[in-house]
Amino acid sequence: MKILANDGMSPAGIDLLTDAGMEVNLTHVAQEQLENFINQEGIDVLIVRSNTEVRTHLIDNCPSVKIVARGGVGMDNIDVDDIREAGVEVINTPMASSNSVAELVFAHLMGLNRYLHESNRSMPLEGDSSFKQLKKAYAGGRELKGKTMGILGLGQIGQATAKMAYAMGMKVIAFDPYISEVDIELSFFDGQKVSVNIESTDKETVLKEADFISLHVPSQEDYLIGSAEFEMMKNNAILINASRGGVVDEVALIEALNKDQIAFAGLDVFENEPKPAVQILMHPHISLSPHIGAATEEAQSRVGIELAEKIIAISKTI
Repeated sequence: MKILANDGMSPAGIDLLTDAGMEVNLTHVAQEQLENFINQEGIDVLIVRSNTEVRTHLIDNCPSVKIVARGGVGMDNIDVDDIREAGVEVINTPMASSNSVAELVFAHLMGLNRYLHESNRSMPLEGDSSFKQLKKAYAGGRELKGKTMGILGLGQIGQATAKMAYAMGMKVIAFDPYISEVDIELSFFDGQKVSVNIESTDKETVLKEADFISLHVPSQEDYLIGSAEFEMMKNNAILINASRGGVVDEVALIEALNKDQIAFAGLDVFENEPKPAVQILMHPHISLSPHIGAATEEAQSRVGIELAEKIIAISKTI
């Protein structure tokens, strides 16, 4: 089988595929040239991440494609249902990047609670001249232990976030319209395991009671978090979005921060990627990262391996 990994692939995944006798092409083809390239090369499998869109018309015009593979969780850049109806397999890697995204959630959360997002900007400029003033300004941070973590979305990443919250000694409350309850397993370095049951409550309860709120949802037609939701939150709450840009109304977020309706926000995704709004980028109460939730060495290796194993398994049935 001929495979085009248009947005790249980890060496571990490539090795598995080549060992199985498959040909992997790592050429990055521009969106507008993708159809011609696939047809010219006779590509059987198209592997993408978030940079390449796979719409119905592309697959309709590329009859050689048998599998569309998404390295990652979200599939909003792929017309999944229509492509599957056309008889093409569509797969993704829901497990591989869960831990890395959850860790980024806590990186933002810990940094915000100890003002690291601000002190890392101020110290290089004023650390030698205003050390005592900065020490006073950034004192009074908060610990995570004993606080309530609210999770909207109890899929694989939401569950990974819940595990870390429990490990930090936090209470977890969650809402998911499709999952009423879930058992999650905490595994420790020495092989011990603890199972915890989470029952989904309602969205309003999470917004009102949580000290910190983390979003783990797919793309939405409407905002999941807007003015009405910010009004429900505690005025010292922190909102973290490492899911999808567009689920948070960024205009309402700026207003909520400026009115002290919430304390901070941590954003890894934005409404207008790859050009986030300047008001978001410059706001002193927002911790920022450029959509790197799944971008760890370990996660990319797991993504490649999981994709390769699924592609090899499917190739034996088609």
